[in-house]
Amino acid sequence: MDDKAVKIVWKALDKLAIELPSWGFANTGTRFGKFIQPAAATSIQEKFSDAAQVRAVTGACPTLALHVQWDLPNGLKDVPEVERLAKQFSIRPGSINPNIFQNQEYKYGSVGNPDPAIRRMAIRHIVDCVAISEALGAPDISPWFADGSNYPGTQNIRKRIGYFEEGLREIHAALKPGQRLLLEYKPFEPAFYHTDIADWGMALLLAKAAGPQALVLVDTGHHYQAQNIEQIVAWLLHQNMMGGFHFNDRRYADDDLTLGSIDPYQIFRIFHEIRMFEWETQTTADIAYMVDQSHNLKGKIEAMIQTVCTAQELYARAALVDHGSLARLQQECSLVDAEETLRGAFWQDVRPAIQEWRKARRLPADPMQTFRTSGYLERITRERSEKNRNATATYA
Repeated sequence: MDDKAVKIVWKALDKLAIELPSWGFANTGTRFGKFIQPAAATSIQEKFSDAAQVRAVTGACPTLALHVQWDLPNGLKDVPEVERLAKQFSIRPGSINPNIFQNQEYKYGSVGNPDPAIRRMAIRHIVDCVAISEALGAPDISPWFADGSNYPGTQNIRKRIGYFEEGLREIHAALKPGQRLLLEYKPFEPAFYHTDIADWGMALLLAKAAGPQALVLVDTGHHYQAQNIEQIVAWLLHQNMMGGFHFNDRRYADDDLTLGSIDPYQIFRIFHEIRMFEWETQTTADIAYMVDQSHNLKGKIEAMIQTVCTAQELYARAALVDHGSLARLQQECSLVDAEETLRGAFWQDVRPAIQEWRKARRLPADPMQTFRTSGYLERITRERSEKNRNATATYA
């Protein structure tokens, strides 16, 4: 790799920030149950501590996404403690995630529920999350709605669209300048017949109905098999509606596997669409990159390090695409040469350049090995194993 390419990689890595999810450090699993890990985080302080380990070895994770019901169960009263932990561990609060799927009241939906009292309960919770977001200086509120139905004829789909439009407009009205409402979508699960926000088109229309500070969030696992996710990203960029990502990978459905473990070329293609957009428009896309994975079997911190390092490598490769040459080849319909321009960047071995970038930024050349020899995992395993031994291992 020549000096010009190395400079491109370094510049790309300097701008890449990846948000970590607090719940990714705790015991998580599937809807059938979960396997308890002795070193899993059991408190918000332990989540911040674990996130700080990932940031220390990767240099790419300045923020920690928070789930209000799990991380700030007392709402605004917990803000001072989160601020204290953020200062202690040098990790800023990231996106604020409402929980409108866990309570028993949400059996038939939240903002789309036929019962106006439950719709009011859900809207009030999200508006409270807006206040928490403002207090913490964390601009993004990222709700995921499990709303839907399991059987034909059991719900009025059109009425529920109206409920969502009305509720999201009210939530949007509570946003302060600089705040963003990021709407996530998912085709199925837990609803199996219809999901109220099932795809990017529904999320896009609802975001536009809500107001100008509402955008779309793309979870890479929330798509049908073989769907062209980078085309969705291109459409959202074209419409100025691309707000953020939840990064993970999948083999069959929403498997929440570590990023790039199944299809790294797909993640590269997504990054390429973003980089090409930025080159063409001479702007920097305001996109929140966040990890959202279920490390049910892999060690929590090691899985997070693995994902962040994978994202860095794929983003660096996307930065090496010769946009000028590619644009010309696309215009000429030179199919083989255009494809090889893209593929050539993907097959570049960027790891030596990334290692040099890490050394220059006083980061470990090998993040995983540095973490493994730090003694941190052994220490937290001793400290947390008893607490985790008493954790619930099944949902049955």
